[in-house]
Amino acid sequence: MVVKDGMNAFERFVKRLFDLFCSFFGLVVLSPVFLVVYIRLRIQNDGSVIFSQERIGYKGKSFHIYKFRTMRMDSESSGKPQLAAKGDERLTKVGRFLREHHLDELPQLWNVFVGDMSFVGPRPERQYYIDQIMERNSDYKYLYLIRPGLTSLATIYNGYTDTIEKMLTRLQMDLDYLQKRSLFYDLKIIVTTVLYIIKGKKF
Repeated sequence: MVVKDGMNAFERFVKRLFDLFCSFFGLVVLSPVFLVVYIRLRIQNDGSVIFSQERIGYKGKSFHIYKFRTMRMDSESSGKPQLAAKGDERLTKVGRFLREHHLDELPQLWNVFVGDMSFVGPRPERQYYIDQIMERNSDYKYLYLIRPGLTSLATIYNGYTDTIEKMLTRLQMDLDYLQKRSLFYDLKIIVTTVLYIIKGKKF
C-alpha cells in the first residue's frame, strides 16, 4: 500500500503559516489561563508543573511534547511505559479536571509554534508503542510525512488509545486523513474539536 499526501506544497505552506500565527496568538491570549493552571498545580504541590516526554514526529525525528502534569510523579515507577485510560487512578484531582476539559494540552501550543507539531495531524507516539504498531502494520511509516497534531478525527472519534488495537484503528484513520487532507478539511476538524470541547463531549 502506497499512501500519498493529499496536500500540495502551497497548501502545506499555508498550513504552516496558520499554525505559526494561531499558536502565537493562542499563547498570548491564553496566558492568563496558563497562569491560573500553573498556580493551581503549584498549590497541589505534586512535583513539576510541566510534563515533558519524548515523542516521534515529522520525518521520524524525536521531540519533546509538553503538557500540564496530570498524573502523579511515580505514574511509571516500574520504568515501563504505561498507556493512560479513562478513569486512570494515577490522575491527580487537578489533573483529572485538566484532562476532562483538555486544558492539559495547552502547552503544546509551544510545540506547534516551534514546528514540532501542527494543530491538525496524527497524535505523536512514543517509540516503544510505534515499534509494536509497526510489527502489526508497517504503514505507520507514512505518518512521518506530516507533522503530528493537537487534534484529528482519530482523536475525536477513537478516544483514548489505551490498547494496541485502538492504536491500529487510529492508524487507519490517520492514514485516511493523510490522503484526504486539505486546508478546508483541517478547518472542519478544528471546528468540530472546538464544538466538542464547548459542548463538554468526552474524547
